[in-house]
Amino acid sequence: MGFFSSFLCGEYRTLKIKPLKKKLKLYGFNNLTKTLSFNMYDICYAVSPKNQRAYIEYIDEVYNAERLTEILTNVAKIIGANILNIASQDYDPQGASVTMLVSENHLEVEQRNRFDTDHEIPGPESEAVVAHLDKSHITVHTYPESHPDHGISTFRADIDVSTCGQISPLKALNYLLHSFSPDIVMSDYRVRGFTRDVDGKKYFIDHKINSIQNFISEDIRQMYQMVDINIYQENIFHTKMILKEFDLDNYLFGSAKKDFAPGDKKKIKQSLKKEMNEIFYGRNIPKM
Repeated sequence: MGFFSSFLCGEYRTLKIKPLKKKLKLYGFNNLTKTLSFNMYDICYAVSPKNQRAYIEYIDEVYNAERLTEILTNVAKIIGANILNIASQDYDPQGASVTMLVSENHLEVEQRNRFDTDHEIPGPESEAVVAHLDKSHITVHTYPESHPDHGISTFRADIDVSTCGQISPLKALNYLLHSFSPDIVMSDYRVRGFTRDVDGKKYFIDHKINSIQNFISEDIRQMYQMVDINIYQENIFHTKMILKEFDLDNYLFGSAKKDFAPGDKKKIKQSLKKEMNEIFYGRNIPKM
């Protein structure tokens, strides 16, 4: 279960990205854009309005803008990106956002001046210059919410890691999964654009991949049921994940199984399972 287990896992592994060849000799800058996107969900049952409010407060405390900035800073370190600018915001009544602009290499003064000879270019603190010169970014937005009638509460974190050049967001995959420990994951990976070698030949991808699952560590794979929907010809990969094991105690916020009668426990479990299946399959499931 997500944040009811430790949200700061000390052990995580990054898997090596295998290139198509040992090294491509490129005509110019590697223009391939690699984007890894997540919807991560954590589900719980909060029996009373008081518990539901406490749940929202708990999420806002654990995953506030400061904590999210720490996570994204670690992502930047893992993938080997340089942070150029960070914008973060906590929201009222709940939720937080962090946007981080990154580059593959340090931005030197000479590089900045090459792109604009009419006036002086400000340093990396300038949002405009960063936006024009470095197309890489990392973002996270959170959405805690509660079902108005049935005690179901959910937390969703949307994360995008987009890189331009040789650095790959796939290296941060396991760290992000460990950091949020979600019940459900919807992940997308796409490689866009092309880059040229010295002979002018276009490369539309510079590493081998046939599934996002290739880059998920074995301990995480054992925990989840996973389904792939891939379009190999377009370099588009989608993997959705849902936890295999279900222990009701892990999904109760502010209460425990012993607090409920057997019939109530069954109804709560059915409600939680229905919520999780609707998210996993992307459709509303009618009541039986």
